[in-house]
Amino acid sequence: MARAPILTLLSSIFATTFIAFGINAMLNPSSALSFFNWEYPVPTHNPNPNKRIIDGMLLIYGVRDIFMGVSMYVAAWYGHTRILGGIVMGASAVAFADGWVCRVVNVGMLDSGEWNHWGNAPVVGLVGGLLVGGMDW
Repeated sequence: MARAPILTLLSSIFATTFIAFGINAMLNPSSALSFFNWEYPVPTHNPNPNKRIIDGMLLIYGVRDIFMGVSMYVAAWYGHTRILGGIVMGASAVAFADGWVCRVVNVGMLDSGEWNHWGNAPVVGLVGGLLVGGMDW
């Protein structure tokens, strides 16, 4: 099962999604914050120190997502399915952690945004588990 082409295709779709989220975070921070149900600090035209910190953190977040996507592409390109599976499982853990942060920070909100992340984590984790050989008996 670990060598099934559909798993490599799915991981490439995940990689593309992570890279797109990373680029979005770097170029459009207010949109990236909306995935966490957070608002961008206003006014945006003043030299607000909080805005500078948030912009910097979103650059880091964007680079993290791009790194995950590129790592998946490289492992898939060279045919290292078990390594690809490990990277995909790691990406699933990142999605779970992002949702957990939403849950903790947005406590008391009706929709704290965790399911924006948790909805993807099991699917990504399942594909990663299959790629590492979780069903190879």
